[in-house]
Formats: sequence, structure tokens, C-alpha cells
Amino acid sequence: MGETQERERILVHFSRRFCHCNPQTLSSEGHRLEYDDDDDDGAHTLTCALMLLNTDLHGHNIGKKMSCQQFISNLDGLNSGKDFPKDLLKVLYNSIKNEKLEWAVEEEELRKSLSELVEEHCEGGSKRVARVTDGHNPFIAIPVQLNAVTYKHGVLTRKSHADMDGKRTPRGRRGWKKFYAVLKGMILYLQKDEYKPDADISEVDLKNAVRIHHALATRATDYSKRANVLKLKTSDWRVFLLHASSEEEMMSWIFRINLVAALFSAPAFPAAIGSMKKFCRPILPSSSTRLKQEEQLLSHENKLKQMSLELEEHRKNSVDPKSREWEEYRLKEHYLTYEKTRYETYISLLQAKLRAETDDLEKIEASVMGGLIMEGGLAGRECHLRKTQSSPSISQAQGGLNGRTAPGQRS
Repeated sequence: MGETQERERILVHFSRRFCHCNPQTLSSEGHRLEYDDDDDDGAHTLTCALMLLNTDLHGHNIGKKMSCQQFISNLDGLNSGKDFPKDLLKVLYNSIKNEKLEWAVEEEELRKSLSELVEEHCEGGSKRVARVTDGHNPFIAIPVQLNAVTYKHGVLTRKSHADMDGKRTPRGRRGWKKFYAVLKGMILYLQKDEYKPDADISEVDLKNAVRIHHALATRATDYSKRANVLKLKTSDWRVFLLHASSEEEMMSWIFRINLVAALFSAPAFPAAIGSMKKFCRPILPSSSTRLKQEEQLLSHENKLKQMSLELEEHRKNSVDPKSREWEEYRLKEHYLTYEKTRYETYISLLQAKLRAETDDLEKIEASVMGGLIMEGGLAGRECHLRKTQSSPSISQAQGGLNGRTAPGQRS
């Protein structure tokens, strides 16, 4: 029963969102309808019908399969009292008949079935698209355009500190390895060979690539064995330690990684729906935001308010450390505290870039470094920015700072 209720809630949300985004798609033939709440019922009905059709055409049931005409007849008058467009139903029927809908599978099983590299060759030029399978949910992975803007490159030595979901990296895989790092788009490529703008990225380099959407870079204040070490925490809670050649280089990497993440990370999806009370982090999409700079800043500010309120409410309902719920309580508090810090950093950087009124990274970086008092890196006690009276601010632009190769590249 619980599973059925969860599926129903998901279908209701899907139907509502589909109608909101596609108000004309399910309108009856000869009619042009605007979105109405009643339209949700038609989308919901059609979605359920497609799931049943998929089972009928591709299931192991013995008997005659449903024909296209039967499928259309079964849906007569079910689009809020009207008929669905017949051409649409025919297209949907043939699509499912030719290729069945695949239901969700365990993430680990799905990863094994995906290729690590996908290439496309387009007419009029060899545009290569690569998919990096670096431990993220494959459903939210995105193809990486190799002609993306390069924001910084230079030598970094990497140490894996934690794997996905914050699980400690096994001792045998924690060693330091030197790479030539390239921050290109929302990907931090870690290459064995020196950076060459026109050179293709090898399959080995792709395996070492790290997505920085919704990531946070801070000075590694809790690591004392080496100087000039920054900590990079990714959206799936992997943690890398990155050793730079100097204090200036470390601060530059922290600034640029956080700025790119703040500018281009798309708003988070809502948390998963479930009947269990177990805490679950929301999915953080790897696609680039479609919001303008001011809208992106507002989105971050709203998320900061939400996280602050949730953290305050969470702390009001404390639990006994000896109870069974303690671990769940601790995990949620850690998550909310981290997210609050991350959005504080994003907001400070976006405000700083907007005030700088330039897309020149070199100028923005110099402005921020000169106008901010940094306690333990560009992200103070893990990431807090404290402003001086004359402190400037930062903001974002789509497609690389205005879609151009970032000026003033530092190596």
C-alpha cells in the first residue's frame, strides 16, 4: 500500500508539472486551451495508461497484445471529458511499442551498464561530446561540451579523502597524485599531461574529472601535513584535498571554483518523496542554470533562508544522543549547516561580481581578494565571508562569463 501511495504522489506531481510546462499538448483537436487545474486529470490518466500499455506490450503475459486502435478507444472522453489528440496517441503507442519504458534500477547496477564515454560527430565539424561517469546518479549526469570556457589551469596535487556520501576513502586509494588541473565549464579536469587548449581529453583524464556543480572549495584548515591545501566537497559529498604551489594559487583556485559553482549551478530539485522518515538529501542537478544573474542570486538567497529556518527548527527538536534517532538527527544537522555555509559563500561571491560590473575574472578576483577579510580561505570558518566597509561584490553570467573564453587566465 505504501509503495502504491508513493507512486501515486509522484504521478500527481509529474502530471501537474507537465501541464504547467505544456499547456497545449493534450488539448483536444481543434481547441487551444490554456492551463487549468482540471487538465492535470487528463495528464494523470494518460500517464497511467502509458504505464499499463508498456506492461501489456512488453510484459510476459500470454495473449493478444493491445492494438493502437484499442489503446485510443480506451481513452475516449478521458481528457477532462474530451478526447486526446489521436495523432499524439498514435505517436505514443508506436514509441512504446518500438522501445519499452525502462523502470528505475539500483544505481550501482545502472552505472555498470553505462559506457564511460560517448562520442557524437556532427555535420560540418567534429564536435565531441563526452559523458563523465564519476560516481554521480546517471539520471542527472550531463554531456560535457569540450569547447566550454576555461576559467583556470595549473598544477594541483590531489588526495582522495572521502568517496560518495562522505564515506572515508580506503587507505590504499588515499595517496597524493600530481595532475595538471583545468577548470573548464563546470568540470575540473585532472590531466596527466600539461594543458593544451586544442588537445582532446583522454579517457583516463575523463575518469579523473570532477564535477563542481553545487560544490564548495575551502581552505583545508584541519589538514596540517602540507601547506596551501584546499578542500573540495562535491554535490555527492565526495571530498578531495588539492595541494597548490603557493598561498596565492590556492586562494585563486578556491575563488574560481566557488564562483563558477555559484554562477552556474541549477536550482536543486525538491527532496525525494517517501513514506519513511529517513533523512534524504535532495538531488542536485548537474545541468547549468537558466536563470539570469540577479535571479540566480535571489534563488541562492531563498535557499539560504530555507536552510536557516530548517536548521533552527531542527535544533528545537533535539534528540537523546543515546537514542536510535541520534545518527539520523546528526546527519541532518550536518547537512543543513553545510548547505547554509555553501549558500552564504555563493551569495557573497555573486553579490561581489555584480558590484564589480565586469566579466574579467582577473579584475573580479583582485577586487574580491582586496575587499574581503578572509578567515581561513575564501570561505571563512569553512566558508564565511566577512565584508569590509569598502568590500565589492560578485555575480554570474550564462555560458561562461558572457559566453566568452574567460579573460585574464591564470596559470
